[in-house]
Amino acid sequence: MFRRPARRIQALYRAASASLAWRLVLGAAALIAIALIAAAIALPQLYRAGLERQLDFELDYLLNRLITRVGTEQSGDLTLAEPMTERDYESAYSGYYWQITSEGRVVLASRSLAGWTLELRPPASIARDIDQDTIFARAPEGPQRLRATSRIIRSDTLNKDLVFTVAAVRTEIDENIEDFRLTIVLTILGLGLVLIGTVWLQVRFGLGPLRRIPQALAAIRSGESDRLTGSFSAEVEPLAREINALLDHNADVVERARTHVGNLAHSLKTPIAVLTNEASGREGGFAETVKAQVGIMKDQVDHHLSRARMAARAGVLGARTSVMPVLEGLARTLEKIYRERRIAIALDGPPEIAFRGERQDLEEMLGNLLDNACKYAKSRVSAKAMEREGGRLRIEVGDDGPGVPSERRRVAQKRGVRLDETYQGSGLGLSIVKDIAEIYGGSFTMGEAELGGLLAILDLPLAATSRRAR
Repeated sequence: MFRRPARRIQALYRAASASLAWRLVLGAAALIAIALIAAAIALPQLYRAGLERQLDFELDYLLNRLITRVGTEQSGDLTLAEPMTERDYESAYSGYYWQITSEGRVVLASRSLAGWTLELRPPASIARDIDQDTIFARAPEGPQRLRATSRIIRSDTLNKDLVFTVAAVRTEIDENIEDFRLTIVLTILGLGLVLIGTVWLQVRFGLGPLRRIPQALAAIRSGESDRLTGSFSAEVEPLAREINALLDHNADVVERARTHVGNLAHSLKTPIAVLTNEASGREGGFAETVKAQVGIMKDQVDHHLSRARMAARAGVLGARTSVMPVLEGLARTLEKIYRERRIAIALDGPPEIAFRGERQDLEEMLGNLLDNACKYAKSRVSAKAMEREGGRLRIEVGDDGPGVPSERRRVAQKRGVRLDETYQGSGLGLSIVKDIAEIYGGSFTMGEAELGGLLAILDLPLAATSRRAR
């Protein structure tokens, strides 16, 4: 029952712990929450202490006024020389009270007590002032919590200790504190949300330069740029500078690899040519064997050197080639070559679609496929480029020729295999297409075209368009 919520919480926790932004926001939110909770606890207590201190000042003033107004009659009874008019001491249970006790007995009290007495807790001690809570336990509407101040005065006339007490109800203080606590809680909640929102905005703004780096790298990978461009903050600028240096180093390594491949091709072609010339001038079985083996060596050298060049080009970051211009150029050339057979090549695809790779490799793949389609087509060839899910480019080349049976399509992709000996060729075209596609992380497959002949399908990496990058 509780496993699913627990898993969701764990998934959210893992996602949050993996994000630098969420770590900063959650860490700040935790500190803000602790500080605000402490404030929510401390502020009402400080407010309570301030209200009680203010009431104590008032009670101390009233107590001094009471002491100065009490006199002694000839009979020895205490009397109030001047009425206490500072507060309502005349109305029963008004909330303001005073009384004078001696030896535990009330000798004089305000009318607001209505004949009842104040119960002091804790009991008064001699020779000091006492600020204490007083319980007025006998009021008809129930007990009242009072704030009281008492002072013990020695009367030489009566030769006894008199306890003067003034008290005021705490209801107003308690209500104010409750209202203040509610206000503080709501204010702190609002303040917490504002602070967390501010931290989130600050983190989003502060990490903006870091978010631009993946976008810039994506632009490099898609071929729209060859290095990190734009303005970065002082903290991120060294990282961008090092990445650009790494890109430059990668380009240098690839260029050196191309140079070495070219040098190797040149150095191998010369001895192979010498062997070929020597064997051509001789007769016999040995010469024929040498010529056959030299031909195999030449094919192998050309094949592996070609793969090395393609691999070097595929490793270049930022390579980007528009597909439709390549198709249009190849179509114009092939229509001229096959003019006598009146081969019509139909092209279809969005103008902005692009291949994430070198133009030379795309031309070699599409050139082999279109040339192969034109060889076997009756009159029509079609080429279509489209975008697929997952950032993939799909190019389909079909014809209206005889096609290839499904059981022989895999064999047709092997090096040196020719399914139809009536046409000239080395049998390397489709294998080269397959090799180049795989070097770029793609694939080459064959099927049946809508026109009735062979359908060649290329799956290649798609370069992001300028519209998407924005």
